[in-house]
Amino acid sequence: MQTVFSIAVDALAYGMVLFVISIGLSVTMGLMRVVNLAHGAFAMIGGYIASYAANDMGLGYGIALMIAVFGTILIAIPIERLLYRRIYGAPELTQVLMTIGITFCIIGIANYAFGPTLKTIPLPTGLRGSVDLGFRSIATHRIFAILCGLAVAAALWYAIEKTAFGVKLRAAVDNATMAAALGVRTEIIYAVSFAVAVGLAALGGVVGAELLPVEPYYALRYMVTFLVVVSVGGAGSIPGALVACLLLGGIDTAGRYPVPEFGEFFFYLAVIAIVCVFPRGLAGRTRS
Repeated sequence: MQTVFSIAVDALAYGMVLFVISIGLSVTMGLMRVVNLAHGAFAMIGGYIASYAANDMGLGYGIALMIAVFGTILIAIPIERLLYRRIYGAPELTQVLMTIGITFCIIGIANYAFGPTLKTIPLPTGLRGSVDLGFRSIATHRIFAILCGLAVAAALWYAIEKTAFGVKLRAAVDNATMAAALGVRTEIIYAVSFAVAVGLAALGGVVGAELLPVEPYYALRYMVTFLVVVSVGGAGSIPGALVACLLLGGIDTAGRYPVPEFGEFFFYLAVIAIVCVFPRGLAGRTRS
């Protein structure tokens, strides 16, 4: 019973971390229609900034987390303006080549600036302990990761479905020319959406550092994982991404306990099965 409970909690926390990081990629792919393979690199930047702020500057976890999120957004803004705007609406191969190039450049700069070593982000006292449920204790950090994922899911759903910004974003996606003719500043909509996606990647990179360690080749190591969960969930779908992350995170975690030597075998076996049944993902948007 205890082992099953531990697996379930670890799977839920891992799935939520995947969701926080991957949902930004789902937004850029499903709503902005940009295949951004550099998304994991921005999560890595967030982790590097938080590690430097906490270890070298001596700042607390909360401050380091905020600096990581806003610092990553500030780094991403000129990249979006100078590079990403050139590939909005471009063929997917062009987007892949551009963003994979950005990934390698970010990896090179990070290694030069911070060195090729694993980066740690020390947790505050409040997140190092555990919560006793009587029959079992849960690591506080796992609870924190789960709550972050739920908060991000609720906030994003509300922003996209219930606000004026969400209406403008969906209008720009459906018909950018018509939206612009009606006065929607599509370039601003895309820039803000990109900033939010990057900020969420940085948030996930910091919150999930205990489960997905921040290291020199983080962006490449988890690139396929982030892309896969978005494809399985359906690009642009928040509920789909959440279900995909929880499902795949649970399968991956449960599979590693009894047969760790199989690695990610069960994860990708599940991906193949789901994609065969749902080619557009669990809740994919149909392209117009």
